[in-house]
Amino acid sequence: MSANCKNGAVPIGSTEMYYARFGRGDKSLILLPGLSDGLATVKGKAFVLSRPYKDFFSKYTVYMFSRKNEMPDGYNIRQMAEDQAEALKKLGIERTCVVGVSQGGMIAQQLAASHPEAVEKLVLAVTAPYANDTVRSVVSAWKGMAEKGDHKALMTDTAEKSYSDAYLKKFSRLLPLLSIATKPRNYRRFLINADAILRFDARNELDRIKCPVLIIGGAKDKTVGTEAANELHSLIKGSRLHIYKEYGHAAYEEAKDFNRRIFAFLEGI
Repeated sequence: MSANCKNGAVPIGSTEMYYARFGRGDKSLILLPGLSDGLATVKGKAFVLSRPYKDFFSKYTVYMFSRKNEMPDGYNIRQMAEDQAEALKKLGIERTCVVGVSQGGMIAQQLAASHPEAVEKLVLAVTAPYANDTVRSVVSAWKGMAEKGDHKALMTDTAEKSYSDAYLKKFSRLLPLLSIATKPRNYRRFLINADAILRFDARNELDRIKCPVLIIGGAKDKTVGTEAANELHSLIKGSRLHIYKEYGHAAYEEAKDFNRRIFAFLEGI
């Protein structure tokens, strides 16, 4: 099945929001990435980003969104969700399935709570309902590294907090290359995203989510903590929960059945 890739942008206020689109299906699926979007957007990357989602192409047209380009100081998760809702309307997407990973999962929670009419099904992966102690410790440390411009330390710590020991051992030689490839011209975008995470708390709003929800966590998650997925599950009535016992925060990369599991949930298989 052809990927039918397209790179695009939606005007949001005085700026724009980049997206990558792929697939030919009649249904729509929105993907919201994590804090890495603060280092590099999806601009021009539709073909590369499409590769893990080939199983979706016949049923779904998939959009992966970045946060908007120009973000004001103090920009928060609620505002990110409102801008995402505006982007959907401008693309003519009235109702859609949404998959949010890490910080993207925080935005997805807020989007589904504030705009329940727009979200048909929701997947929340390796994310948390608020900035718990683990989130605060990890993201605050990353902020400090970014403020110092120590990109090598930032990438090394991110990898150590995300991947399993086996994965790190296998790909450790690639970390220096990753550091070079992902270094931004400045860290303002990253720091605004990080601050938004540290101020996030949706616990009192999650009961407004009415659509079917799948929550995916990693039992070894060192970024949002090992109990975040269970807490989300307890706060979202009727949600389903799957925990990858052998993986941590990067379960979305390491678990071979990650996308197949999401596809099955969306299709009611």
